[in-house]
Amino acid sequence: MIQVALLLTKKYRLLSIAAILDVFDTVNSYYKSNGKDAIFNLNLFYIGDYTNEVAIFEKYIPKLLTSSDRQDIVLIPAFDTGEIGLSLNENVEFLPWLQQQYKKGAEIASFCTGAFLLAASGLLNGKQATTHINASSAFASYFPDVTFKPDAVVTHDTRIYTSGGATSSFHLLLRLIHNYCNRDVAVRVAKIFSIDMNREQQSHFGSFTPIRDHGDELVSKIQHCMENTYSEPITIDDILKQIPSSRRNIIRRFKQATGNTLIEYLQKTRIEAAKKLLEQTNQSILEVMLNSGYNDLKTFRQLFKKNSGMPPKDYRDKFKVRVA
Repeated sequence: MIQVALLLTKKYRLLSIAAILDVFDTVNSYYKSNGKDAIFNLNLFYIGDYTNEVAIFEKYIPKLLTSSDRQDIVLIPAFDTGEIGLSLNENVEFLPWLQQQYKKGAEIASFCTGAFLLAASGLLNGKQATTHINASSAFASYFPDVTFKPDAVVTHDTRIYTSGGATSSFHLLLRLIHNYCNRDVAVRVAKIFSIDMNREQQSHFGSFTPIRDHGDELVSKIQHCMENTYSEPITIDDILKQIPSSRRNIIRRFKQATGNTLIEYLQKTRIEAAKKLLEQTNQSILEVMLNSGYNDLKTFRQLFKKNSGMPPKDYRDKFKVRVA
């Protein structure tokens, strides 16, 4: 039987835990219904005092991490990244255990924002990884040594998996089931949970959420300037002229604080504004372009597709609220 460890991290997302348990339970039930033994043995591990939350899991009795043996697969669920530094500190006891399990041959998979904890262990350094698209800037800022793939739905690199946000977690679960069972079982699970198996990117689900708690007043001033003038045909040079500091200093500090270059930040701010106009108004594509700070339709379409994964018209068709 394949030993699977699911970490009950501090500030975990209940939906993430529930999805993981439900999918593995479904696979085990399928094997049992065909006269076979369950293939996965799920173990839930926690750190510290967990007495107030154990009752949630009726079929499982969570165990202290110190009681764990070698695992075949280790799963890290999504958790709250509202205060990422605090969340990582509260889960720091998991880090040496993750390193030990990996050295013993375990495969490790993080779901959505669980990639932050996995990256904090150092196991992602030099490896490909993804996370929730809205947490991309924060992840890139915190972990510059990771080969970050923000648009990826799932990554796999040397026994380590990561997934994008929310429903992308199901795609990672399907990958694991395909590897440890077979494709037929993975397809059956996809049908049961109505999962589109062909999703290749998550960029169109993203919203640009700037990092603001970096504590750098100079960077905050630049952010404020961009966010209040993005609809005007200004350039980065126009913005830098208003900031009393050297160009080199600004470029270095801005990238360090926000995880984006100046031009990336301005483009994302403008494209985010364009998305909202496409979702909420009946403005033509030309009007949307002009009101989000661009004056060349070809350039606008190219940048929009680069940031959202689809052309402006397709984005509107997918996300505009239709009123009956």
